[in-house]
Amino acid sequence: MTPFLQVTNLNASYGMSPAVRGLNLSVSEGQVVALLGANGAGKTTTLRALCQMGLRTDGQITLGGTSIMALSTHQIARRGVAHVPDGRGTFLGLTTEENLRLGAHAAPRRVDVPALTKKMFSYFPRLEERRRQQAGTLSGGEQQMLAIARALMSEPRILLLDEPSFGLAPLVVKDIFEIMRRVNTESGVSILIVEQNAALALGFAHHAYLLETGEIIMHGSAAEMRDDPVVKKAYLGQ
Repeated sequence: MTPFLQVTNLNASYGMSPAVRGLNLSVSEGQVVALLGANGAGKTTTLRALCQMGLRTDGQITLGGTSIMALSTHQIARRGVAHVPDGRGTFLGLTTEENLRLGAHAAPRRVDVPALTKKMFSYFPRLEERRRQQAGTLSGGEQQMLAIARALMSEPRILLLDEPSFGLAPLVVKDIFEIMRRVNTESGVSILIVEQNAALALGFAHHAYLLETGEIIMHGSAAEMRDDPVVKKAYLGQ
């Protein structure tokens, strides 16, 4: 199967400081892939590099077999890539519903905004309850739900998620990951997720890559990674 996202020998740097070196990874249609690693390993940088967000990059990134290396961030979004950054990035002064409508503007084609909004509310019922509430007054978990729903409003082919569990209560995290599993199953959207909680990520993903100081040192199916002694000791506390 030809991957939808293919990354080959990717290097990324902030100015003259290299952050990711010789990175190779792929994500197939409908697949969930996790990026694991300690703080500073290059996980967030990798997601930013895929969207050409303020980094110097070289190597090759293709979507559906077509290179996106020469494209800008908004052009990449139009190709079906949605990025939910760490910190969520919602527009705090706008309502929940207004945030969702903004998300639809990144869609590569005209979309049925009311129908998509209804679909998001079916995934995230709490957002429907707060549809007219300012995003800045939502709880942390609700803001994360809104950030994900807003990204999904663009009907992406691949969703880049950066630390979706960060700072959230365990029960909220459980709800969000159950919803994301449903989104992946029902909509077929591919997901590339950066997650500090390795056990959580490996329970969600089909495949995983382990980053260390900007380089991939290991990859395999989620089951293989869970059983690996290095991963068990360093990331699963076993």
